[in-house]
Amino acid sequence: MSVRVDAPSLPAEATATPQSPAQGTAYGVLGGISFAHMLNDMIQSLILAIYPILKSDFHLSFAQVGLITLTYQLTASMLQPLVGMVTDRRPMPYSLPVGMGFTLCGLLLLAVAPSFPVLLLAATLVGTGSSIFHPESSRVARMASGGRHGLAQSLFQVGGNTGSSLGPLLAAWIIVPHGRGSVAWFSLAALLAMVVLLQVGRWYSQHHLIRGKSSSRHLALVSLSRNQVIGALAILGLLIFSKYFYLASLSSYYTFYLIHKFGVSVQSAQVHLFVFLFAVAAGSLIGGPVGDRIGRKWVIWVSILGVAPFTLLLPHANLMWTGALTVIIGLVLSSAFSAILVYAQELVPGRVGMVSGLFFGLAFGMGGIGAAVLGGLADLHGIEYVYRLCAYLPLMGLITVFLPNIEKRAGA
Repeated sequence: MSVRVDAPSLPAEATATPQSPAQGTAYGVLGGISFAHMLNDMIQSLILAIYPILKSDFHLSFAQVGLITLTYQLTASMLQPLVGMVTDRRPMPYSLPVGMGFTLCGLLLLAVAPSFPVLLLAATLVGTGSSIFHPESSRVARMASGGRHGLAQSLFQVGGNTGSSLGPLLAAWIIVPHGRGSVAWFSLAALLAMVVLLQVGRWYSQHHLIRGKSSSRHLALVSLSRNQVIGALAILGLLIFSKYFYLASLSSYYTFYLIHKFGVSVQSAQVHLFVFLFAVAAGSLIGGPVGDRIGRKWVIWVSILGVAPFTLLLPHANLMWTGALTVIIGLVLSSAFSAILVYAQELVPGRVGMVSGLFFGLAFGMGGIGAAVLGGLADLHGIEYVYRLCAYLPLMGLITVFLPNIEKRAGA
């Protein structure tokens, strides 16, 4: 039996009239939420950036390094869909600064942690902050989009990815010379983010009854059965798996790979990690607006499967070409997430928080599991083996062919 995804079948929140010109894209709000996302993910990326310091200070194995990432990312991944489901029913505009408060506490604990279990507790607090921040922030981005959902998600994502790229650079400049205790200085960034999010929360509380309803009008008008929707979501989940398992190999172990294979210094390795993560940030700005124009499915095809030749070459490259290839990989692969997220939101209209939480959570979870699994493999077989194995993951992009075409959007 087919289920038509049209206006009568939408939840009550999606039955308002179409947006007027006065309800166009709110770039100021998008800028604010993107800036807060940058600060949030910059703080979180410090954990990854100081792994060599933590490994040395606490005499950790690669598996224990992976466990830190697993703890942080699983905390985020398990809670995010629940947060999204709750806020779909009852929006909580001021939950955004509360989530940043958890991140702040985790950051301060990381600076003074005396043992490995306390490090895991700090990672848990940071993960909890992410689980609160991301679903509601994604909802704000969609509300402020004025119907340009891909563009809005890309602007939101570029903030986070830019912040992730800054973490290693700031670690090289500040934390490596001054020690792990200097992490506490970054609490000022968390406080600034809380101030910004208070302003965003105020806008959210004033506009969610209007924009929250009308933003759901720009949806796919296609007939899909329940099984087709579930199957499409499963395919998107597998694509998230391939993307974030591969990204885990670079974000968590790239510095170790460069130090082991090419003998570079810790600071030099962190600069290389910054360059890769900056490429990820730049690429994340591409997928959304391009998907608005040519369709999400084409973006997903190119961004995941198209990166395979470069990942297959990477384990065999010298230092110069390793840097160049990782820039290409970051640019191309990162363009997928905005397209995947908006595609999923259009598959399940009126459930922005749940879908955003599910896919952000899945992304975090796959990254965390990937870090733990790959850390164990690195302990057993060496770090270079990990990169040779992960090189084949983007070939999973072939399953994009099974995604249904939902490109006949309202107003198209």
